[in-house]
Parts: sequence; C-alpha cells; structure tokens
Amino acid sequence: MMQSMTPNLIVHDVNKTVEYYREILGFKQEMSVPDSGKLDWAMMKHGTIEIMFQTLLSIEKDVPALKGVQPGGACTLFVQVADVKKLHATIKEKVDIIVDLNTTFYGMDEFTIKDLNGYFLTFATPAKQ
Repeated sequence: MMQSMTPNLIVHDVNKTVEYYREILGFKQEMSVPDSGKLDWAMMKHGTIEIMFQTLLSIEKDVPALKGVQPGGACTLFVQVADVKKLHATIKEKVDIIVDLNTTFYGMDEFTIKDLNGYFLTFATPAKQ
C-alpha cells in the first residue's frame, strides 16, 4: 500500500528555488544537502505538502538516466488550498500567472503559475455553490 508521494523537481539553482518557495508561497525549508552554502538538494514543507528540489548535476549522480534533462516541462502540480482567492491576491504581483483565477467546469476556483524553473503549479479551492 502506498502511503505518500513527494515530488523531487530538477532545478537550476536550489538556493534561488528555496527562496522563491519560502518568500512567495510560504514554504519552510526542512532539510538540505549540504546544510548551508550552495545547496545541491532541499526539502520544503507547507502544511502537509512536501516538495524536494535537486540540481541536475546532483541528480545525474543518483539517476544517470536523467543526464541532460532540463528543469520544468511536462508536469503540473495541483495544490488544493484553503482560500485560493486570498492566495491569488497575495502573490499575483510576484509570480508569472499562466491561467488567471477562474471557476472550472469541475467546480474549482483555481489559477496556474509558472515558477522560476518552468514548473506549473495550479492552486485550487472548491467553488462555493
């Protein structure tokens, strides 16, 4: 039985990514390698959500098949939040909004941003009926 899943995203610069997720999205750094200085890997957490960031050079050592893969790309992260409208108002001037706040046909208020590494994050809250 599977119990959890934590994405490990390839990034250009772990330090800049940690700063972006901390300052703009409110994540807290839980761990890193090394403990300080220029980071190769970091884990961040916000509530029950965990996400890891690792440089390409570092992950190529762990998973050689990823050699040459570039950050960003063909995945989106769907994040359910308590109040998507409040989050949108708080960060809209600080991020690259790809799809503005809207109500979807499946009953969610949501918007999508592109982070500094090219990953797409959709933030959503069930729409009030």
